[in-house]
Amino acid sequence: MDQRTRLLEAALFAAPRPLALDELATLDAEATDADWLRAVQELKEHYDNEGHGVEVAEIAGGYQVLTRQAFAEAIERAAFAARPVRLSAAALEVLAIIAYRQPVGRAEVEEIRGVSSAGVLRLLQERGLIEVTGRSEGLGRPLLYATTPQFLEYLGLSDLGDLPRSDELSIALAPPQEAAG
Repeated sequence: MDQRTRLLEAALFAAPRPLALDELATLDAEATDADWLRAVQELKEHYDNEGHGVEVAEIAGGYQVLTRQAFAEAIERAAFAARPVRLSAAALEVLAIIAYRQPVGRAEVEEIRGVSSAGVLRLLQERGLIEVTGRSEGLGRPLLYATTPQFLEYLGLSDLGDLPRSDELSIALAPPQEAAG
């Protein structure tokens, strides 16, 4: 493993969140994005070929060292890993609306849910999962909300394209069919 790859490994190990290529550039001013991508690939291959219990994953537009899925259940059961704070059903509902319709205003969220959502929006902002991205051109120019990179990290997604499509959700959420016969 070359020096840059070892530097990348140390940075990913030390960081509490995924690191983007532009952040890695601060480690070595002479390295290009292509150099960092080669280092990421070398580190991935090292972990894969040597049978390590961790892997390099691309999450939220950056890279992070994570426990391999094969060991995640045992680590979780032993309560070694720090668990993110759980979100309420209301918060998950608002987060899903924003994720699929962003940018979206509070009024549209409330119209879909049928209840006031100001408190939930505030909570999601405080947790860094959503942010204000601008104002609508509509009456009163209401704030528009969108998800953040921390949202992607929370769900373990590389980008919004990794979200399930709406047709996949309708199949997964459909009630089970009675067995014919």
